[in-house]
Amino acid sequence: MSMEMPGALRFAGYASVFDKIDHGGDIVRRGAFSRAISAGGGGLPLLWQHDEKQPIGRIEKIEEDARGLRVIGRITRASHGGQDAAALVGEGAVSGLSIGYRPVRAARRRNGARELTDLDLIEISLVTFPMQPLARVHAVAEG
Repeated sequence: MSMEMPGALRFAGYASVFDKIDHGGDIVRRGAFSRAISAGGGGLPLLWQHDEKQPIGRIEKIEEDARGLRVIGRITRASHGGQDAAALVGEGAVSGLSIGYRPVRAARRRNGARELTDLDLIEISLVTFPMQPLARVHAVAEG
């Protein structure tokens, strides 16, 4: 007897938006992810609420465009956490995206904001309340 693996939910959105200050006082600048992307940014883990114990899928495609860090991700339904996340994202109850990173190059501005110009990406998370309010899921599809 074979068990059929539950399907996946795919989404597209922006995990970071350039030149907009976030709730933590950080501003990500265009090009901040270029080194991380060229080093193989695709295949990053997709976490639930930045919890390393709750991987729910992976990032399939990642690129910088004029607006920010655009991602396409896949939520697996093979785990209970993935099933819950897919249901909440599919219903629009959770639509925030957030990046887990280490700053490589950053500078403090006179206004106190931290300008980030080079980042090591560690993970991308689906979150209820993103630090950057404009970092959101924009499209969802089965598959």
